[in-house]
Amino acid sequence: MKPVCPVLDFSSPRVMAILNVTPDSFYAGSRMPDAGAVERRVREAVSEGAQMIDVGGYSSRQGADEVSEEEEWRRVSLGIDAVRRLAPDTIVSVDTFRSRVAARAIERFGGVVVNDISAGELDSRMFEVVARYDVPYVAMHMRGTPQTMQARTDYRRDITTEVVDYLRARVGAMLAAGIRRERIILDPGFGFAKTVEQNYELLAGLHRLCAEGFPVLAGLSRKSMIYKPLGYTPAESLAGTVALGWECLRQGAAILRVHDVREAADTVRLFKLFRS
Repeated sequence: MKPVCPVLDFSSPRVMAILNVTPDSFYAGSRMPDAGAVERRVREAVSEGAQMIDVGGYSSRQGADEVSEEEEWRRVSLGIDAVRRLAPDTIVSVDTFRSRVAARAIERFGGVVVNDISAGELDSRMFEVVARYDVPYVAMHMRGTPQTMQARTDYRRDITTEVVDYLRARVGAMLAAGIRRERIILDPGFGFAKTVEQNYELLAGLHRLCAEGFPVLAGLSRKSMIYKPLGYTPAESLAGTVALGWECLRQGAAILRVHDVREAADTVRLFKLFRS
């Protein structure tokens, strides 16, 4: 019997809280290395307005260390278990590019969203797993791996065209593999194999990806495209995150993936009031 698939409603923008069960994520404030910290984060995120919680056990920052599949699974299962126990009505996303980690999460915890930074490029069986279990799937644009991506910023055309064309091609591959169209969510991959300047060019053209007809996830919370131009650190990048989050909503993003849930939820509330 297939796990029940979570119901995703994008009639209103959604806030996805980041839950990094890792010791080395780029933003120190998001690292949740033990069960107590994980549980506190889950409670906090839900109380502040998160409708989705994205659980990751493998840091995707530039130059991140390799993590074994078993260690990634240990971390991910710790996080998902906490969400299921403390906030059973909250949608869970598993941030992994490994099909076996995704399959184990679905088998153990029921239907989850699979959030894959590689759009199926790093594990050839990922599409098969997503199609078999019929779960929502976030496909992100990236070149290379987290270890090599920042050496892969030599695009031949403008970055927005490259990203839209790439994700359009991956959608074709997903559909051919049996993933249903209504299960697909696209992520332009801010910060992944992109320079600061390319990130802003991509942000200016985000509406073009939104026009493809799929929900779009925007993940730029506290990233280098914010703190580097300002001469700040990730810890000092909340105001910039809020400002760019509003711009993503204005262009049609359906999900804001964030470290700071209350601020993102407030942004969505004010944006809806502005648009009403």
